[in-house]
Amino acid sequence: MVKLFTIGLYFIFFSCFWSCGKSDSKESVTPPSTSPFRMNVYSVNGINNASEYINTQIVPAIQFSFSAPVQANTVSNAISIVEKGGGAVPFQVNLQNSDSVVVITPSIPLKYLTRYSISLSTGIRSKNNGQLQNTSSFTLFTKLDSSRKFPILSDDALLDLVQRQTFKYFWDFGHPVSGLARERNTSNDVVTSGGSGFGVMAIITAIHRQFISRADGLARMQKIVSFLKSKAQTFHGAFPHWLNGSTGAVVPFSAKDNGADLVETSYLMMGLLSARQYFNGVDVNETTLRNDINDLYNAVEWSWFRQNNQQVLYWHWSPNYQWEMNHPIKGWNECLITYVLAASSGTYSIPKSVYDQGWASNGAMKNGNTYLGVPLPLGPPFGGPLFFAHYSFLGINPTYLKDLYADYWMQNRNHSLIHYNYCQSNPKGNFGYSDSVWGLTASDVPNGYAANSPTNDIGVIAPTAALSSFPYTPVESMQALKFYYYVLGDKIWKEYGFVDAFSLQEPWFSSSFLAIDQGPIIIMIENYRSGLIWNLFTSCPEVKEGMKSLGFEAPFL
Repeated sequence: MVKLFTIGLYFIFFSCFWSCGKSDSKESVTPPSTSPFRMNVYSVNGINNASEYINTQIVPAIQFSFSAPVQANTVSNAISIVEKGGGAVPFQVNLQNSDSVVVITPSIPLKYLTRYSISLSTGIRSKNNGQLQNTSSFTLFTKLDSSRKFPILSDDALLDLVQRQTFKYFWDFGHPVSGLARERNTSNDVVTSGGSGFGVMAIITAIHRQFISRADGLARMQKIVSFLKSKAQTFHGAFPHWLNGSTGAVVPFSAKDNGADLVETSYLMMGLLSARQYFNGVDVNETTLRNDINDLYNAVEWSWFRQNNQQVLYWHWSPNYQWEMNHPIKGWNECLITYVLAASSGTYSIPKSVYDQGWASNGAMKNGNTYLGVPLPLGPPFGGPLFFAHYSFLGINPTYLKDLYADYWMQNRNHSLIHYNYCQSNPKGNFGYSDSVWGLTASDVPNGYAANSPTNDIGVIAPTAALSSFPYTPVESMQALKFYYYVLGDKIWKEYGFVDAFSLQEPWFSSSFLAIDQGPIIIMIENYRSGLIWNLFTSCPEVKEGMKSLGFEAPFL
């Protein structure tokens, strides 16, 4: 009886246990709800759903809002911050609003002026294990580090520093055999005739500023002029664009440009004539130098480049291709000096008709329109690249200079102001353009070289543009100089002064230096400070007569 009772109890117990176990097992395998969810909005520092965030802080708050609470342990693998050209950036995660808002903050500050990609993948899960139905990606471009990189100098000390440092390109990096200026800092034996003319004017400036002694400057000039007379290859007295700095043989600039370049020759002669006026001593060395320079200038057959007495000068001539490049020199551009020197020649002069009909195209080079509130007497819309206001006017003094076609001070000042106003207004929205970052001209650009201007603006600024405009826009140019040196100096101030160009938008900073861009910085700053090169070049008796013959009027004439 007891035994039967005990068995009954066991039966009841196991029946209850089995019943409870089945019930628990059934409840534990019931799948949870896996309703899909969405990312509703993302923001950076409170700004929603932009494809690109510009000028962001280096520790931005990046926020994603979801339609459901999320699992914290799935966030880190679903979101990434990746530096362009670099690696992933670690970040901290903070969940808010009942875990439906994810805020990520970089664990270390981002780099200044750098692009980052932010991505959200479907790897993130909701708390009920739902799958994310949408992804997102956008970019951040961090702000510029506006701190001052160097101690503050007086304006005069800063100008001294810029001239001295930039001069090193022509002095320290001048070709050891010829003394001529290399085309660029990677050119090895390739020297440039026009850039060497700029280098000659830079040497004069350096003596004037006591960066070097007169004796050392004279010795370098003797080396240059001796090489030009004895070794350098010429064509009807004109020099090629490029030469081998050791042998003097022409180095073709392009397939058919393997002979004379009359415009580059005019830049060289502008420098040499300025040196002739500067080295005016009675001793045999300076006297010989002057005579050698006269020989070089008088040998240029300017009139021959009319190509059979046409009413225009031609830029190129090749011993192999003759006039096939067929490039008449017509204004308005950088070539006024070519016509001035051709008219000034005592051996191969041109008449005024060549200037009027060729260069000025009987007045067709006039503009007369107003751009950004500034009238422009000559040239293409918005004035073209800013080197138009520089190259010829390294030697030609535009102050009160007028002829039938323009007031040349107004032309160059207004051209500079148009560039200044353009970069201030920044119609294309290029990052970094401002009243301190302005001026478009020919320069290196990412993956090439381009003649930049308001009508060909790819976001690249060359320091030479604003700095070589110092005589025309001293306040605006000083503002740019201070920004380039104090704010961007850690990126663009190097062994030969400012690098050739930069783009804050890319961002991109060139590693190059070009003779034709470094030279005008030194020379035009000096013309602003003392008028040194203007006074020397325009003191040439033949230049005075040549300019008068073309119809120019100025106090120095």
